[in-house]
This record gives sequence, structure tokens and C-alpha cells, in this order.
Amino acid sequence: MQLALFLVFALVAVAGGVNLLLQRHPIYSALSLVTVMGALAVEYLLLGAEFIAFIQIIVYAGAIMVLFVFVIMVLNAGEVAAPPKSRVAAFLGLPLLTALALLLLTQFTGSIGGAGLALGDPRVGPAEVGDALFHRYLLPFEVTSVLFLVGILGAVVLAARPHRPRPAAGQAPEALAENPAAAAARR
Repeated sequence: MQLALFLVFALVAVAGGVNLLLQRHPIYSALSLVTVMGALAVEYLLLGAEFIAFIQIIVYAGAIMVLFVFVIMVLNAGEVAAPPKSRVAAFLGLPLLTALALLLLTQFTGSIGGAGLALGDPRVGPAEVGDALFHRYLLPFEVTSVLFLVGILGAVVLAARPHRPRPAAGQAPEALAENPAAAAARR
């Protein structure tokens, strides 16, 4: 039963990843990425890594995706135009995809059939993760936190740019600039 659930959520993760690449609108791509993160969290649960599963939901599907959506909204990214199709990619894509799928299938059936998978066997708890994070990997953890801080500051700077008024249809952009003499005459 666990192997069947594992394969189902693996398929959901792969489908979400493919949908992420196929979407033309960035918000839909971000939602597909949330689907992938949720499916990965279920995979971690099935493997007995409950702590990593909850961190996957809280940090990646929660905080990082909120940051992605915030950046998409700030940049006002619209739908992306489709690039021109390559004839070479269209001609070679399906045969190469089939060959890759057959290669992966033979690798997976050989490894799954040869050795039993120990699904649901917990190996690492929160105490071991915290000990490793704050002792062995303290420097990479701090560097990552500084990178997140720089990203947040960059998002705030982009969001706090002064809004410039756009000229109305038929109005010259120079007409929006405030004429000091006209402003003094109105007072």
C-alpha cells in the first residue's frame, strides 16, 4: 500500500513539474510548484521523515512560495508569449523521451524488484536535525539566512519604487511634468 501511495504522489509531483514548465502565466506556474512541494511532503511522510515533511510545507510551500508570488505581483508579470518551435526538437524529442523512459523503467524495476524498500522507517528526528543545523552546518545556515535577507530587502526596494503617472491617450509625457510657473500661478 505504501509503495502504491509513493508512486501515486511521485506521479503527482512529476505532473506538477511538467505543468510548471508548460504554463504561460507565472502565477499558474507558481501554483504548480506548490503542488510539487505538497507531493514531496507526502513522499517524506511515507518515508518516515515527518519533520522534513512539515519543514517542506512550512518553509518551501509556505514562505518561499509567498515570496515568489510577491515578486510576480510586484513585477506585474503577465502571460509569456510562446517562443517559436524548433523542428529539430520536435523531430528528436519523442524518440529521445521514449528512450529515456525505457532506461529509467529498467533501472527502477531492477532496483525495486531486487531489494525491498524500507518505507516508513524513521531514521532522523528533530533533535538530530537541529544539532546538525546549528553545529556542523552553522556557517551555511547563516549564509543562507543572509541571502534570504538580501532577497527580502530587494523585494521591498522594488515594491517601494515611486509610482510614475502614465500619460493619458493622446497626451504627451512632458505634459505630466509639473511646470513650476503654472504651479505658482495656481496658488
